[in-house]
Amino acid sequence: MAGQVYRVRSALTHAGRSVLPDRGAPSPTLRQVIADRREIAAMTRERVSSPLLTMRFYATTTPGKLVIILLAMVLACGLTGWYSSVSLTERSQTLEALVDRAEPQAEAAEVLYSSLSVADAAANSAFISGGRESPDLRAEYTDSIATASSALIAAADGLSTAAEVSERDKPSRDDLDTIATNIPVYTGLIETARTNNRLANPVGSAYLSEASSLMIETILPAAQRLYEDRSSAISDPQRTLTVPPWGVYVALLIIIAMLIVTGRYLARRTRRHFNIGLIGALTAMILGTVWLLISGLLSVAAANTAKTAGADPLHTLTTMRILTQQARSAETLSLVRRSDPGELDVGFSKDLEEIHDHADQLANDPDHADDHGLTQPLTDVQSALERWRSAHEEVGRRLASGDYTAARALTIGNGKISTATGYNEVNDALVKAIGQARTTFRDNISTAQRLLGFTGTGIGVLCGVAAVAVAIGLFPRIREYR
Repeated sequence: MAGQVYRVRSALTHAGRSVLPDRGAPSPTLRQVIADRREIAAMTRERVSSPLLTMRFYATTTPGKLVIILLAMVLACGLTGWYSSVSLTERSQTLEALVDRAEPQAEAAEVLYSSLSVADAAANSAFISGGRESPDLRAEYTDSIATASSALIAAADGLSTAAEVSERDKPSRDDLDTIATNIPVYTGLIETARTNNRLANPVGSAYLSEASSLMIETILPAAQRLYEDRSSAISDPQRTLTVPPWGVYVALLIIIAMLIVTGRYLARRTRRHFNIGLIGALTAMILGTVWLLISGLLSVAAANTAKTAGADPLHTLTTMRILTQQARSAETLSLVRRSDPGELDVGFSKDLEEIHDHADQLANDPDHADDHGLTQPLTDVQSALERWRSAHEEVGRRLASGDYTAARALTIGNGKISTATGYNEVNDALVKAIGQARTTFRDNISTAQRLLGFTGTGIGVLCGVAAVAVAIGLFPRIREYR
């Protein structure tokens, strides 16, 4: 028995090289035994003196392989947990920024444009009324200018200072500067026109025409470009957020495959088919994958709904409202000039045609078939457009016959046959539809953000649990070889 133990010990110690003869074999000579022992001693000294060689030899043994597997699994779980947490947290923060910053800035840019347009239309209407303007029109003008000033501040939120402006923000900064410097010039011209109008000086119309030209040709285009820039800040991140986080899925599946392969290798080496540590790690990874699958798909679905039922129609509706304001400004300005409307009338007809086309497109979109909060205002827009067009044609006929007083009454009056009534109905319906689209966008983005809010942290924790479980499962198997 002692001889057998010695034989096994020699085989393990000397890398499987036996110095004892097999049974039945002739006994080695004394010189051969001494040479073998010297060779074994030299090998032992070489391994002890070279740590790299020792580690290289240890890596070929079963305990060495298990240690390598343990380190690889712990490292893989740690990296996967870190990557998943960072990737999903970044998505969650992007969604939060869309709701808290990008969307309010886009709204402020849209309000800025609309308020400036309403102010210009109100100033023109007040001038058309002759003499002292009505308190309602004056209040509408002053309120619109005040709202535009507040929206200008909100739209500038988040932009770098002029000294630190980036290439991305430079066009928006230039547009903001254009608006900020020209609004006081515009209001000054309006006050001069208002004063001359009350004094019955004909030059008042020239000042008003100059103010409207400044608004239409300089201020409003800058406001529209600002809105387009703010709108792209919403749509660009959404294109990324509607794509599932494939990298996280791949990383988790790789960990699961590594755990399965490790379990099969350990079962083949130790003849133990179940390892509680590996089972626990596999359970944690499967739980994390299922969690990500559910929350990720629901988040992508919510982000996609926010885009198709919120951001996309919101952009179209805002464009429609901008066209509405342009049409109203052209309509009132043509009456202020008391001349052949010419290009102004052509622009009015073109704007109404585009509004009608956009309304048809949205109303017939199958994605919005069940959204009555959006389709119903669009139906109201279409019917109001017809009434507005009819009233505008009547105004043109009155002007052609020289009845300026009747044309003025039809332009600024509150009757059913009035361009002001048609404009207000279209504008009110668009405001309602914009509110619905904005609510849909914000609700779905908030839902997507909440779904991803804890997923990244949760998967990171589960990866940490898997790493600990792998260590608990493999460490006792490694100790068995001591």
